[in-house]
Amino acid sequence: MAETHSSVFLFDVDDTLLDNDRMKSDLGDYVAATFGDGAQHELWALYEEQRDKHGYADFLGTLERFRLAHLADVRVVQLANWVINYPFSERIFPDALAAVRHVSQWGLPVILTDGDGVYQPHKLERAGLTDAFGGRVLNFVHKETELDAVKRAFPAAHYVLVDDKLSVLDAVKRAWGDTVTTVFPRQGHYANDPEKLKDLPPADIEIARIADLMMHDFGAICPPKEEIDP
Repeated sequence: MAETHSSVFLFDVDDTLLDNDRMKSDLGDYVAATFGDGAQHELWALYEEQRDKHGYADFLGTLERFRLAHLADVRVVQLANWVINYPFSERIFPDALAAVRHVSQWGLPVILTDGDGVYQPHKLERAGLTDAFGGRVLNFVHKETELDAVKRAFPAAHYVLVDDKLSVLDAVKRAWGDTVTTVFPRQGHYANDPEKLKDLPPADIEIARIADLMMHDFGAICPPKEEIDP
């Protein structure tokens, strides 16, 4: 059986630890500069279709469909290389890893992310996040529906979930109740879209950016280990 921890801190990745909006902006600029503005619109239309189909950001599927539509253009080969070689380590939010180290004094930091089974792990590796979290990575299609798997992998008396999607925070709060503390960093387009936020209750803690975790003391929330020992 997995070791039971007093507290586990679950961190989302895209637009929580890593500025994925910036990556998408860079990709759009590259496609527009290489193939024209119309191609950028085409790419994002394919991206939305793939996301609707699979329920996550399917970059590899999007690139394959774009490639098939542009087989005669020799430049399309370089698009996949651009995405695979993107410098994700440069897109970690300022002091994000310092914030992770800060909360580790109260619990075990774990990545809990959504995404496909190839590109998302590659992104985490390129960003240095896999190493920063000691390989503790959980990657699901819809993490809010896999909470039993989260508990099996990292049993804990209490969880702290840090995520830029208020809908995910709300779903996990409703499932876990007082055994989870939800933290909402207002970063990225999801966290600042009124349509995505309406009718949702606030998180337990709201911060402007991930670095602001370092302003919080979780000692009153996270039980000491002896409280869960038999």
